[in-house]
Amino acid sequence: MVTNVSAPSRVDRFARAWLEHDSYVYAAFALACAAFASSAFYGYMLLQTKGAWSAPLDDVFIHFDYARSFARGYPFQWTEGNGYSSGNTSLSYPVVLALGYAIGFRGLFLMVWAAVIAHLGVFVFLHQAGKLVDDLAARLDPVGGREHAWIKYLFPPTVLSLGALDWTLWSGMENAWHLGVWGLALGALVHQVRAADARTARHRAWLVGAANALLVATRPESAICAAAFGFFGVYVARRDGHHTKLADSLALLLRAGLPPVLLLVVQALANRAFTGEYAANGAIAKLLLYHPFMDGKERWNTYLDLLRYIVPRLLHHHFAEGPPWGYLPLALALAPLANKRLRPMALFLWVQVVGWLLLISVNMQVRWQNERYAMPAAAWMFLLAAMGLGLLAGGVPTAASASKRALARWTPLRLVGAVALAALYWHHQEPRMRDQIWFFGRASRNIFDQQLTAGYLLERLDVKRVLVGDAGALLYASDRAGIDLIGLGGYHRSPFARSTLNGLGATLEQIERIPVDERPDTMAIYPSWWGDLPIHFGRFLAAVPVVGNVICGGAEKVLYRTDWSALDEYGTPRSASKREVVVDELDLADLVSEKAHAHDLPRPGLGFVKYRVLADPLAPERDLFDAGRIVPPDVTVSMRVRAPRDGGRLLVRLAPDQPSSLRVVLDGAPLGTLDVEPSQGRWVEVGLELPAGLPPEVRLEVTASKGEAVLYHLWTLAPRGVPSATLPE
Repeated sequence: MVTNVSAPSRVDRFARAWLEHDSYVYAAFALACAAFASSAFYGYMLLQTKGAWSAPLDDVFIHFDYARSFARGYPFQWTEGNGYSSGNTSLSYPVVLALGYAIGFRGLFLMVWAAVIAHLGVFVFLHQAGKLVDDLAARLDPVGGREHAWIKYLFPPTVLSLGALDWTLWSGMENAWHLGVWGLALGALVHQVRAADARTARHRAWLVGAANALLVATRPESAICAAAFGFFGVYVARRDGHHTKLADSLALLLRAGLPPVLLLVVQALANRAFTGEYAANGAIAKLLLYHPFMDGKERWNTYLDLLRYIVPRLLHHHFAEGPPWGYLPLALALAPLANKRLRPMALFLWVQVVGWLLLISVNMQVRWQNERYAMPAAAWMFLLAAMGLGLLAGGVPTAASASKRALARWTPLRLVGAVALAALYWHHQEPRMRDQIWFFGRASRNIFDQQLTAGYLLERLDVKRVLVGDAGALLYASDRAGIDLIGLGGYHRSPFARSTLNGLGATLEQIERIPVDERPDTMAIYPSWWGDLPIHFGRFLAAVPVVGNVICGGAEKVLYRTDWSALDEYGTPRSASKREVVVDELDLADLVSEKAHAHDLPRPGLGFVKYRVLADPLAPERDLFDAGRIVPPDVTVSMRVRAPRDGGRLLVRLAPDQPSSLRVVLDGAPLGTLDVEPSQGRWVEVGLELPAGLPPEVRLEVTASKGEAVLYHLWTLAPRGVPSATLPE
């Protein structure tokens, strides 16, 4: 008996060929979507800048600064000669950029290399994310897990449909590279869970750990991602029956978690060795935890305010042109939790979305830069939204059960509903996308017109070192050394980041510590940011305006020649006699000096810095700068100072605007009271006699018993020729 078998149709042959080459088809689709999305942003940027490459954020050029130094043989230096700096929060991204610089992407063409890396990162992220509904779903459900594999084709258009996310991905910042590394970690996790036995899984878990270390080196907040990868690997292993014992599960977690932990420890130790701080400058400058004047309650309330800001900002602004349409992606992102097969992957992503938003809300900068810090969470949430949209549209049943056949009859209606929801979302996202493309181009033009132009002007002026308040494009364009007033850049062991939090006077105290021939000879700042800094220490050179500003910190970037002659090179008291010698000096508001003397301010709500530039008592034709700490009425400050063995004097510098009285206690015993009257804008130095027989080091307490006082400087003096105690080495 002969049975006629009809030849497969063209559709069948096409479907079979697609399935055989599905991974290549999806890779090409993901890359095409990335190129299409980026072309709109880069195209409009080049239109705005008349063909010049730029970037929409000055911070992009901070990465470029570090990359250039790395390529020139000065790793982890913001500018050559400043020494090791912890100011770049991403350790890995400048290294990747340095590779481009080394092979010829110099000047603004480094942005072209950054665009190449962005495309690579987005491609790897989307390609590896496909394994969530492909490899992992099939691994967890071998019978029906492939049913939703087609959903991955929704990932690229869904993720790249969010205008604010695209803005960040193509900006030149590390976000696209970070998502690419996240994709590598996901690929390593899939490789681990594919293991046929427990021993192989344990070996492959080290690869997950290495990827997690790179992930944390790219963004330290990725510790939450590393934890999610580790625990998800344990979940799959226990589900497979490979690691049912607690010891086996802990072994997997150790392999996935130890490398990123070790990296963070090594980074902290390096920071400590080279800067004196375990924390990175970026963390000190930005995180609530390091704010010197907030108590625990203020930090908590500010944290809640930031969290209450970022979540509505995403839902009500970035996800749609206004409420309630921004809740549509959220609703779709929650849908995979209701599907048994996709629920594990959905929980895996939701843990990272929620954990990331909770973590970044300690960052006081989360409100700025187009909310770029929140965009990784948005990318993961839109993966979830694509899953939800795919579930609504329905899939091709892989079994012929009655329930599946019944469900299949609803497929056309579900497809119509999914398309309608996608269209509704896009209708309310499209204005945001249009705004983001415009914002990208205009911001890039602003940076080019002001920051980069000012940098090129600095290059022509042949300056040596520039004082800046935004540490990126100015120094990249000028290729000059710099000092960063905000503290991200770093200068050897000087605590500029902490000083900036304390106030401008504390920052100027650090400049006073810099050798005279290494101090900045030029300032390039926004005058409105820094009060009377340019009045006292600058001479106007030029102003670089920006038209239609949307991103720069001011309408004009102003360049000044610096004049640091008011800084006190020696720190000696002006009222000491020739028969006295300084035993010890405490320079208030100088964090280095305060730390050496165990000064107990600042503390929450106290210790604010004030600085004055007044006539030098020894040379009234010259100015003298000093900064100090405000001591409110009835507040006591303490410090440890070296004392003269055979008696001497305690001398305090003030510039009182009102009558005040300072009660001084030495090692618990009253020493005396300093009564001062308003000085009419002059420095005054008042003192008390120190008795003989004091120990080498004493605890000094000063209380403002009448009125507010500002302590600027404190010295202990001994008669010249009399041996004086010294602090132990």
